[in-house]
Amino acid sequence: MVGKLLAPEIKTLIDARDFNGLRDLFKEWPPADVAEVILDLPEDEQVIIFRVLPATLAADVFEYIGIEEQQNLLRAMAHEQVVGILNEMSPDDRTALLEELPSEAARQLIKLLTPEERQIAQSLLGYPEGSVGRLMTPDFIAAHEDWTVQHVLDYVREFGHDSETLNVVYVVDDHNKLIDDVRMREFLLRPLTAKVSEIRDQNFAALKVNDSQEAALNLFRKYDRVALPVVDSNGVLVGIVTSDDMLDVAEEEATEDIQKIGGMEALDEPYTTIPFLRMVKKRATWLIILFLGEMLTATAMQGYNSEIERAAILAMFLPLIISSGGNSGSQATTLVIRAMALGELTLRDWFRVVRKEILGTIGVFRISLWQYLHIFDYGKYHWLVAVTVGAALVGVVLWGTISGAMLPFLLRRLGLDPATSSAPFVATLVDVTGLVIYFNVALFILRGTLL
Repeated sequence: MVGKLLAPEIKTLIDARDFNGLRDLFKEWPPADVAEVILDLPEDEQVIIFRVLPATLAADVFEYIGIEEQQNLLRAMAHEQVVGILNEMSPDDRTALLEELPSEAARQLIKLLTPEERQIAQSLLGYPEGSVGRLMTPDFIAAHEDWTVQHVLDYVREFGHDSETLNVVYVVDDHNKLIDDVRMREFLLRPLTAKVSEIRDQNFAALKVNDSQEAALNLFRKYDRVALPVVDSNGVLVGIVTSDDMLDVAEEEATEDIQKIGGMEALDEPYTTIPFLRMVKKRATWLIILFLGEMLTATAMQGYNSEIERAAILAMFLPLIISSGGNSGSQATTLVIRAMALGELTLRDWFRVVRKEILGTIGVFRISLWQYLHIFDYGKYHWLVAVTVGAALVGVVLWGTISGAMLPFLLRRLGLDPATSSAPFVATLVDVTGLVIYFNVALFILRGTLL
């Protein structure tokens, strides 16, 4: 929106070749705001703006642009622009870009880096995909415990310009093994002559380079930190992961779970850019499985065909039975999957399922009321039909809720992703079993009357 409002002014500056004015327009802006403006402009004007921005600002702005837009800009930029931006980007954001590119394209871009940046890029890309090593940056401040506060502050002033964050100073021994972390506020509030050993409390949390990004996200939630250190198998401090990276991971994890809960494979790429055939492949498998599952519903109904012929009134309540069980199961599995993702693995709320037995009362009340008001005549055994529907609703809803709640745990026990127990899958399962419950309850209650 801001870009569209400023578009006439930007176009005027570009047409007038007033690049100094264009640079002055953006130089005081936060990088995130500049990125928002640039994305509202045509690609050729985006390239011109990147050309006039200072190298450091251009790299910062580039990091706030989506991966797809980054790739498009790299193709449109001149060689020297690409070199400047890639070398100025923070290592973690650069890794995120490189790992999304085809391997050959990534190799070509890595060749454009300086020897020092190339070594960093290759080392980060060498860690397993989806690991903490891919997220971390080696730009941090480390101190020794025999340093004074004055020494630490002088060191930060000299070497802290490229650090990802200055909120925390990490304490290492002579072999660069992590032994503690200290918040910067401690150094600002202590006497300049105080030593790090007097400040540190030996209480810290750290990630390992091969930890999963999901495990890192849980650790961030637990300790509520803006950054966490990353160590190798020997305990050597090799990098840090910051909260902005975790926000991206949280978004990706939530998107993946939502897509799976919806009854499909995770897309693993934006909806707007995924090729049509790949989209079909991601969705078709689950659609076929669900279609075959729903065919079992027809098979189940065929098994009770004679009962339906003798008591056709039972068929009227099939939608109520099926939808109630499917809805309760879908609700339960969605809540449990999300609780698992957040680490809230408690049974406390699940046992409140008894409240849902009110649905059975509703079924009885509905039939009795319709009969009393002469809206529909359910026959002389209407009260038995009401009890049948009410009891079946209780059984189906309880079964649907238990199935939806327990299936994610079963999948996790088997080493599978609980999110694959999607709402449509649970609904299909409960549809089939709900029919069996309904007709068996009817056989028990209505035997000797309608059946």
